[in-house]
This record gives sequence, C-alpha cells and structure tokens, in this order.
Amino acid sequence: MKKFKPTQLILFGLLLFSSIKSSAQFSLSGQIRTRTEYRDGAGTLRLSANKPSFFTSQRSRLTFNYKWNRITFQTSLQDVRVWGQDASSISPADGSRLGVHEAWAEIALTNKKDTSFKHSSVDYFGVKIGRQELLYDDSRLLGNLDWLQQARRHDAIVFKLLNKGWQIDLGAAFNQNTDAFNYNGTYYTPANVTPYVKDSKGNLLLTPTGLIPIVNASGISAKTGSLSMMNPPSTNAIGQQYKALQFLYAAKTFNQTKITALFVSDQFSKYKLDSVKTIAGTDTGYVFGRRYNQSGVNTRFTTGVLITSQLDKKKAVTLNAGFYYQAGKDKDGLSLGAYTSTLSLTYAKKKFSYTAGWDYVSGNNAFSTSTMNHRFDPLYGTPHKFWGLMDYFYAGTGSPAGGLNNPFAKIKYTSSNKRFSSALDYHYFSLARDQKDVNGNAIKKYLGSEIDWVSSYTLNKVTSIELGISYLAATKSMEYAKSMTPGTAKLNATWAYLQINIKPEFFSK
Repeated sequence: MKKFKPTQLILFGLLLFSSIKSSAQFSLSGQIRTRTEYRDGAGTLRLSANKPSFFTSQRSRLTFNYKWNRITFQTSLQDVRVWGQDASSISPADGSRLGVHEAWAEIALTNKKDTSFKHSSVDYFGVKIGRQELLYDDSRLLGNLDWLQQARRHDAIVFKLLNKGWQIDLGAAFNQNTDAFNYNGTYYTPANVTPYVKDSKGNLLLTPTGLIPIVNASGISAKTGSLSMMNPPSTNAIGQQYKALQFLYAAKTFNQTKITALFVSDQFSKYKLDSVKTIAGTDTGYVFGRRYNQSGVNTRFTTGVLITSQLDKKKAVTLNAGFYYQAGKDKDGLSLGAYTSTLSLTYAKKKFSYTAGWDYVSGNNAFSTSTMNHRFDPLYGTPHKFWGLMDYFYAGTGSPAGGLNNPFAKIKYTSSNKRFSSALDYHYFSLARDQKDVNGNAIKKYLGSEIDWVSSYTLNKVTSIELGISYLAATKSMEYAKSMTPGTAKLNATWAYLQINIKPEFFSK
C-alpha cells in the first residue's frame, strides 16, 4: 500500500483549497478514536488455560468533502492500528497501514431544486462512483460497520433516484486482484488472507502464496471443508470477499409508516481444495486451503422488506418488523434456503425508551440429511448492533451452524440536553435448530444470556467519551456453537471498553 508523507497531504489540501469556487462548499474534518478494551471472552469463549487480554486500538481519519451543485466529491484517509503494534522507530520493512477508506464522487444528472437544470422529469437523479460506504435502513444487511475500527466500504457504482417520496438506489460492484497485462481471465482470489497460519503439525508459518487457508477453531489447518468442523464466519468480507455484487433498494413513506425493500445478488468465485507441504525442523506438515482458479461463480440472492411504523400520533410507540429470504448458491456452492426475521416494539416517554424484540436467524439441523444450506448470512451489515455487543454471532469469530434465536429487551436514558445517555440491554441466546454433541446426541439449545451496559457523555462539540461493560453467562452448548473442544472453555465471559472519540471540523466554506 502506498505511503503518504505529511508534506504530500498538505500539498493535496492546498490544491483542493485553490480549486474552490465561490459557489462551492468545501469541508475538512478529522477523527481520532481510541478504544481501550479488556477482553475476557469477547467474540468467543476464552480457553481456561489462556489469560484475558488488554489493549488500545486507534482509528485516525482525515476527510475532504467538496460540494458543487453538479457534483459531490469526498475522500477519507484512514489509519487503523493497535497502540504499540509498530516499533517506536518504524523501518521500511514494517509496511504501512495508511489506507483510503472512502474516495467517491456523486454526479447530479438532474435536480428539480436546482434552477441550473433546465429540464428535470424527476426530483433527483445522480450517480455515485468510487470507494464508498453502503448504508441502508438499520444496517442489518448493508451497513458501514462503523463500530469496527477498520469499518466497511465497497468499490462500487450506485445510481440514486428520488421522486415523489420514493427512494430507489441501484448499485453494482466487480472485484479483481490486478490490472497487470500478463494476468488473463477474471479469476478472483479473495484478498482477506491471514499473513500467518498453522500447519497440520501446529507450526506457525507464513501463509503460502495464492492459498486461502482452511483453519479450524484451534487455529490448525483442517484437511476438509466440512461446515460443521470449520464453523466459517457467516458475515462476508472475512472468509471470502465477493467477486461481484448488485443490489436494488426501494423506500417509501406512507403517513407514519416507512416501507423498504431490498434485493441483493452477490457472486463468489469457485475454488478447489489444495494443500502445501511444509517442513519445520523434523516436522513434515501440510497447510490445507482453497485455490480460486476455477471457472464460474456461485450466485446468492437475498431479498426482503422492512417496516418501521409510528403507531400513535405522538410517535411514542414504534414498530419495527422485517423478513429476508436467501436462495441460490452459497460461497461453497451448496443450495441455499435460509431466512431471518426481526420484530421489536419501542416505547419512548420523556427521557426513557423501552424496547422488547425478537430476532431469528435460520440454521442447519444437525440431524437432517438435507444437502441444502439453511444458514442465513446477514451479508454486509453491522452485527454489533443486533446480537450482543460482545460479538459472538455473525461477526469475526463465526456463527452457529444451528442459527440463532434471540429475544431481547433494552432500556435507555437520555438527558434533556442530549449530552449524557446510558443504556442497558439483555439478550437471550439459543440455537434455532438442533445440534449434536461429540457422542451424536442433541445438545441443549440454550446458549447463554448477555447483559450490555453502555454510557456516553459529550464533553464538547467535537469530543465524546463512551464506557461499556458486558457480561455473558454461557452454557456448555456455547462451546459446540463456537466449535470448541467441550470442557476447555471458561463459560463466564466479561468485556469492558473505554472509547474517546474526537471529531473536529477544521474548515468549512
């Protein structure tokens, strides 16, 4: 990744300043967000033999935005790292973690509110192209995953239409590894590759070139691609990036009810299982993985609706209900027949809000002989918002093969001046479908309960502080859900963090 010197950034900023016309708007803003975490079972259960972890991570952003009546341009430079991850004196061999989070432009093709457009048959029509966040509705399926320091973005083109209260967005993306002249075809190897992997003997080594390792829960390469053994992450962009993506989003508000519909089609490169022989001292082992050099793609379809309705004139009671279905082929080429549903009711009165709801994510029945995959994949959303702040489900540490059944309750207090808020959430986790233990018997579906407490305070217009504490009381079934050896994990998990978010706006014209 190209390194940027401070002088280059300054020159780039001056160039933008010099190009501004009096009719245009320009802003320059930044962000420093540090998050100190204590992890004693976050994401997955901690092995009894291991110790809790403690660290501080930081996101640093610099965002340029230029707005003219015919075009909006934005670039966001981002650096993410853990404190102490680099030596105090960085050598060229250490590499760079400075990257471009966003770099897009939106061209207005017609706009009724802008008199410079002589003819406009619709309220607004434009096209947004480049590296951008896809953020729709409650971020359940398409979200920017802002909680993660790296966040989420897509290299895509999106056509945007607004007319008579309707919003319709049509987007597409197509990924490729290189533009080299000697690279033929459109084979695509997912870029999400861990730099190190353990071979079949447990030796740590560099990941073989061109191979996406198959790794089980213990970190040792597995010999097969068995879903029950692998427990692969269900949220994409972790195990396998898509080759191509298309989506259609439509939204309309009727009185106090908003109805949205979403259709997403994503394609994944086909692969073959392969292995690389490794020699470490007297050990001869193998790294098993996938090579994405096969013709064709596996295509998945996801579609559904979300309804948000204010049930009373004072807008004190809000209903949120949604259903999404998944079909086609999954990333491994298995036939898909999966779904998810959400239902919640929120009552707000003065400084308090109360929410009760239920999320259901389908999964596979371990006792079934069906070859169809019933595990719903929540695509490119923000799972941190929905299934507990400790990120046990549909996040980086995988998801249960048996799906998830999650009734929940939440209460939140917000001060009159909006500077202070405090929220307490409760989640009841259980499997949606039956799973087996090591003896082939059905395990109990109840996985555990999680309590999350988060308080935030705004110090000034650019600085906020957030403190969170979470506790999970898990059952032995959670070990099976997380593909862990029974009896090896600590079932009571805790997590705490302190986050400081500083977002100044340096210039706005």
